[in-house]
Amino acid sequence: MVSGLAGGGTAGHSWAEDRAAWPSLGWEEHDWVSTIPDDLVSARVRTRHQGPYRAAVVPTIADRSPSLPVHVASLADDASVEIARFDAELGLEVAPFASVLLRSESASSSRIENLTSGAKAIALAELGSTQKRNAAEIVGNVAAMKAALDLADRLDESAVLAMHAALMARHAPGIGGRWRQEQVWIGGDSYGPHGAAFIPPHHRHIPALMRDLLRFAGRADVPVLSQAAIAHAQFETIHPFPDGNGRTGRALVHAMLRGHALTRNVTVPISAGLLTDTAAYFDALGAYRNGDVAPIIERFATASVTAITNGRQLASELRAIRAGWDDRLKIRRDARAWRLADLLLRQPVVDARVVASELGVSSQNAQRVITPLAEAGILMEFTGFARNRLWQASEVLSALDAFAARAGRRVAQ
Repeated sequence: MVSGLAGGGTAGHSWAEDRAAWPSLGWEEHDWVSTIPDDLVSARVRTRHQGPYRAAVVPTIADRSPSLPVHVASLADDASVEIARFDAELGLEVAPFASVLLRSESASSSRIENLTSGAKAIALAELGSTQKRNAAEIVGNVAAMKAALDLADRLDESAVLAMHAALMARHAPGIGGRWRQEQVWIGGDSYGPHGAAFIPPHHRHIPALMRDLLRFAGRADVPVLSQAAIAHAQFETIHPFPDGNGRTGRALVHAMLRGHALTRNVTVPISAGLLTDTAAYFDALGAYRNGDVAPIIERFATASVTAITNGRQLASELRAIRAGWDDRLKIRRDARAWRLADLLLRQPVVDARVVASELGVSSQNAQRVITPLAEAGILMEFTGFARNRLWQASEVLSALDAFAARAGRRVAQ
């Protein structure tokens, strides 16, 4: 049973009329059969999940074009200019900002899914630590973001599957890189979909819907930021995976920005901007499902500008930290320790193995490179071990944590 499909619109109508040009969801009924044994749940829960449920019917969008109110279109255009300018500014510097911003965006995107972790824990997870699950999952998101950027020039179904596989590789490889084969739902309880806040489409629709979405994502006749925001909202509505949809969907945004050449050098931390008002972000996704594309485009445009301000502050703080080290390091100008100082901006926790690998020195000589930075107070050893020692650049970690704190701070309206 299918119901509720929206009609179309024509150019030249008022904005209120043009809203109907983007279709809203329909719904279809499905029988529900739980796979959870009845003896594990109460009779009340079993009763609540009897009978059919309604899953979304997601309209196709490959050949549709958004019609926006003037202020939203203007806001998206201005944000696009700022994105390009920010990308050019940081891309011209011989500095590790690409790596820093990529990690910051990945951490912010994970934080939207309530996966939080400090910069030190994330850095340790990148070195292989599995002690902090959230940090390990954030590192998985870094891998997904890298895959998204690497595959930006051929954004197809296999590319999206590769992003998801990279995301899930550490903690749930069994579901990574495959469309879901079961019904999922958002909200409610784990026994069944009845009473859920949103029930995405039945899994049999996913391959066709993703082909359609990626056709839309590949078009060259839609303004890029608006196109990316719509593609993200469509992706979240389809919900093609059992887990990791939000993070993969935001990685898709960056693949599109890079693939359409709005960015060329760095990852604009848009998720850090979305974090300032996650309620508005989720409300915008709801509006999209009701046929209104303007809120999600407006949210992405606003988030981009907010994130760029935050990103510029982080870059400025890292430049100041690095300049301060120049005054504290009393070594000859050709010493390898200067290269280690540069490395610490993008990798603020190191061990001898990493130093040896990154600087091309032996394990024995790695300690000699570390020593002058430790003596200058730039690096601090924090394990207290005689072997397998680790050092941290506390000033860099503090700057990264301050960036995260600013991203999570609710902006006053």
